Amino acid sequence: MKPLSFFIIGLLGGVLFPSIAAASSASVIMYHRFGEADFPSTNTTIEQLNAHIAELTSNHYTVLPLEKIVVKLKAGQALPDRTVGISIDDGYKSIYTIAWPRLKAANLPFTVFLATGHIDRRSSSHLNWGQIREMQKAGVEFGHHTVSHPHITNIKPQHLNHEINHANQRFEEELGMRPKLFAYPYGEASLSIISTIKKNGFLAAFGQHSGVIGSTGDMFYLPRFSMNEAYGNLGRLRLAVNALPMKVKDITPLDHLIGNKNPPSIGFTVTQSISNLDKLSCFLSHAGQSKIIKLGPRIEVRTHKRFEKGRTRLNCTIPTENNRWRWYGRQFLVH
Repeated sequence: MKPLSFFIIGLLGGVLFPSIAAASSASVIMYHRFGEADFPSTNTTIEQLNAHIAELTSNHYTVLPLEKIVVKLKAGQALPDRTVGISIDDGYKSIYTIAWPRLKAANLPFTVFLATGHIDRRSSSHLNWGQIREMQKAGVEFGHHTVSHPHITNIKPQHLNHEINHANQRFEEELGMRPKLFAYPYGEASLSIISTIKKNGFLAAFGQHSGVIGSTGDMFYLPRFSMNEAYGNLGRLRLAVNALPMKVKDITPLDHLIGNKNPPSIGFTVTQSISNLDKLSCFLSHAGQSKIIKLGPRIEVRTHKRFEKGRTRLNCTIPTENNRWRWYGRQFLVH
């Protein structure tokens, strides 16, 4: 089944819609590499990037640094409607050669999440510390993405702490700072992993599941809309940066790491007044559109199909009267 975005991109088309107050939310988009056609699943073409920049500088959006978005939300301060953050994972060289010159010329802030081991190995496909310092001096933010980019739910707690501490040491040695933001490699996390990230003093942490910041109030598993060649056209970008939060609580299962109960019982309670809650649709990446049981504001999502080993994503959306979409997403993991 095609991803949810295919079913609803056409409703956005080339039209931007009237503002809806969204003072406590933001959409974050995520890139990896640029103009590297050999890696289509993580690559954004130069033509796509140019189109994205033109859209984001069209005066319909407020693009802010990720740390500023996080600080304002944690403080309960208002954000403009259609606030957008830009993030780039892993530290590929094309950030420096292709993305940065264009984003800098457009005055668009962004954050790069670095796995320091890639940089220290002096990989020809990655940034080097000199380029990183040049970008930092010009105002680019850098976040923590571990040392070796492991599947962190598969490693022991002491190994994860080593990944965090050693990367912090390298950031301090090379950049004179410790990152305040963390991004989970592959977007994979569990309650115990999230607890470790909190204990290490980060302000917030980001996954790789679609959704709008402000839906759950959880600052340590924040959603991001991933962009690549297949899902990086202008319609998908507009879908993402015009999205609104679907505010929920009492989320089940609590852990993103699925144990013996597979498939799990998925549920959440919608905490805001939504007149067309009956139009809610939920999709699971391994099973397509899923059965929904509505008990007032309580939503139960059901599937009989077991989650496969690896990552499974949930996307729940509701159209608004202004043809924007309220969006709640999660990523689950099976070992």
